[in-house]
Amino acid sequence: MVLGRSTRLLAGALIVACTVLVGPSAPGGAPFARSLPVEAVRDVVPNRVMTWNLCNPCEESDADRAAEIAAYAPQVVGVQEACVRDVERIRDYLENLHGLVYHVEYGTVLQSWSRCGGVPWNPGAYGQAVLSVAPMKDLVSVEYPDGGSEDRGYMAVTTTVGGRSVRVFNTHLAQRRQEAVRAEQVGVLAAAVARHDRAIVLGDFNAVPDAPELAGMWALAADTDPQCHPSPTGTCKPTTDWQSKFDYVFLRGVVPLRHRVQPTPHSDHHLLHTDLDAA
Repeated sequence: MVLGRSTRLLAGALIVACTVLVGPSAPGGAPFARSLPVEAVRDVVPNRVMTWNLCNPCEESDADRAAEIAAYAPQVVGVQEACVRDVERIRDYLENLHGLVYHVEYGTVLQSWSRCGGVPWNPGAYGQAVLSVAPMKDLVSVEYPDGGSEDRGYMAVTTTVGGRSVRVFNTHLAQRRQEAVRAEQVGVLAAAVARHDRAIVLGDFNAVPDAPELAGMWALAADTDPQCHPSPTGTCKPTTDWQSKFDYVFLRGVVPLRHRVQPTPHSDHHLLHTDLDAA
């Protein structure tokens, strides 16, 4: 009996020691991230940017969302319809499960219990977010004067893509059948983009390429897809489950190399990412 008790005590001590050294196994715990072997940490693609509407509140797994982002390992990713709590979990999964470490900045436009949970007196924050492997600075978060049926806005940060500094914007425009509202929103956004010689504008514009309300953006920048332009004869790949091109990577003073539209079961918007010429 004495031997059995000693054995149990020794086993318990070993378990405690292992917990201290390895840390919790559940995603989100920082010790788990530190326990990753060196070979498990992968590199991002340094000149790749991505935009993705997360389809909130589509009740999708944040672990699955993180796995989708990790599959393409962008330097910068802009997400829309994003709850802060979801983005925090996605960021933890990216680090703990995929070895990808991102900085994050938020462009919150409203507090929404129905979308983001929380308690009625402290609902979750909702809007846009930018994740970047390189540090970000000069965050600007702007709510459009008229959001339409729901508050909308844009955010902007300065970060490094492909070894060069660039201003990155991330936006979500008013829902469909609100063309006049979107036109006003594009005017606000375009005025900010025009102040920069090098800019990347990510987002869900809720409008097809030849929609008149996008004219202000086309006057400043080109989409990453060279076949996609405001002429109705363009052959843009759709970026939504309903076969419309709503998601864009507009480039100003930046040259695209290649792009990809990737359908995903985890949102009604496809992933859109592009590799850029770092020269």
